[in-house]
Amino acid sequence: MTSSIPPAAAKGFQNGSRYDQARPSYPSEAVDSLLKHLQIDGLKGARIVDLGAGTGIFTKLLANRHEGFEIFAVEPHADMRAELEKKGLKNVKVVEGGASSMRGVESRCVDAVVAAQAFHWFANMGALEEIYRVLIPGGMFGMIWNIEDYNALKSWEPTTKWEAKLKEITWASGDDHPRFRHEKWRQVFEKQVESTPLTIQAADPLFSLPLGEESVKFTYWLSREAILNRYHSQSQFAVLEGEQLLDIKRRFDEAMAGSDADKNERGELPLHGQTYFAWTTAIPGASLKDGG
Repeated sequence: MTSSIPPAAAKGFQNGSRYDQARPSYPSEAVDSLLKHLQIDGLKGARIVDLGAGTGIFTKLLANRHEGFEIFAVEPHADMRAELEKKGLKNVKVVEGGASSMRGVESRCVDAVVAAQAFHWFANMGALEEIYRVLIPGGMFGMIWNIEDYNALKSWEPTTKWEAKLKEITWASGDDHPRFRHEKWRQVFEKQVESTPLTIQAADPLFSLPLGEESVKFTYWLSREAILNRYHSQSQFAVLEGEQLLDIKRRFDEAMAGSDADKNERGELPLHGQTYFAWTTAIPGASLKDGG
């Protein structure tokens, strides 16, 4: 399945264990709110696809809930999938597959699909059609991201000066791969209803607009080393080696020098950000290209 993975993700996420250790979980407030909007909060035995499940950070939250969800954790990257399988999560079927081919997931069989920290990698019509295929009529699709201040949209104001400096490094990295901060992932929903005077009556969107959107602010207290590991876990930096990696670490140290944030009693720094999430409904009766 590696052919379905963008090269930057295939290489950047090849160390699944390091990614799993460096990346955070999601605030319970954000998870609870998203599941309510997806209409599966409290729905016993609901069937869910965790699409682009990675090492299972979000999958674990779903598996540990009281509803007893039946979960298909779909992940194309072998190293990430191996870390997920090690966890042995209850009621989770790990599926080798991608956004455009969820092999082993039947049509119209799940109540919701969630993409955690992933949708920007496969925001295209092929993926929307496959998500629509597996959802029951009127089922829900949700997206959620943990976005640190240093990896945020240009319009989001960083909390501290050192986080602003790290954000400058992030944006100046010359990375042209799809990221949440670029917001290009939104375009696939807008393209559903693009039309000309000749085609306006033929518009047949798969998912409702506008998207529902919310965010929850977070603060994590981390050591300087943990912040570096988390920063380095971004795929655009995880692929760097030799002098390029040393240069990023040097610039990281310069940004952290004389940090303006107060440390706690353990010498940890507050890392700020937002958990952003969005949701939409599969419109019943829409037509797929293959007639599904």
